[in-house]
Amino acid sequence: MQLPPLTRGRILSRYKRFFADVALDDGSVITAHCPNTGRMTGCWQPDAPAEISFSDNPKRKLPWTLERVDMGQGWVGVNTARTNAVVAESLEAGWIPPLAGYPQIRREVKFDIPGHNGSSRLDFMLAGAKQPDVLIEVKNVTLWEAGCLRFPDAVSVRARKHLDGLLWAVEQGMRGVILFALNRSEGECFAPADEIDPLYAKRLAEVIERGVEAYALRINHTDDGMLARGLVPVRP
Repeated sequence: MQLPPLTRGRILSRYKRFFADVALDDGSVITAHCPNTGRMTGCWQPDAPAEISFSDNPKRKLPWTLERVDMGQGWVGVNTARTNAVVAESLEAGWIPPLAGYPQIRREVKFDIPGHNGSSRLDFMLAGAKQPDVLIEVKNVTLWEAGCLRFPDAVSVRARKHLDGLLWAVEQGMRGVILFALNRSEGECFAPADEIDPLYAKRLAEVIERGVEAYALRINHTDDGMLARGLVPVRP
């Protein structure tokens, strides 16, 4: 996936979840939108190299967007809005073997889970193959601890609800898939962050035991883009 033109700088601070101050190479300091609701633990530190993109959309309050930060081992993708585009490209090209062979790909699929109030939404639905349809939820993963990339980086009730939705899909005769998108170069495996959110780790193990499929997809950063590089082991 091609990224928009990128401007290099150094991140100075991240605050109020959605703001990041970045010093550009010309010495000026701008405030960029930070499209990441997580804690971003290990994804930034003062003076770390960063890249930002510019939008001329007059409706935006902040024209700049924080795209990625280099923590010493290569780019960490912190713009979660980019992740699903990379996954969509990979699904369309058949680059994820367990999910290849489906001619129909839908995005942002709504459904109702028994026992939960209101409609829920999952990222993708695959259909049209001679096998069960697939519901997929994608999670952007940037937390790196003890050799593995981990999710979540904060307690997430919403993430547990998504697991319930995938289990519901399996119970309806479909395939339910949780796809962890590993958005940095470090780590040789994926594992749940059980010390941060033990309930999520417990629920992940439960739904996998009952038929939900879990995959971890490495995302590689190039000079001007992002692409899927293959699957790595999942350790629930």
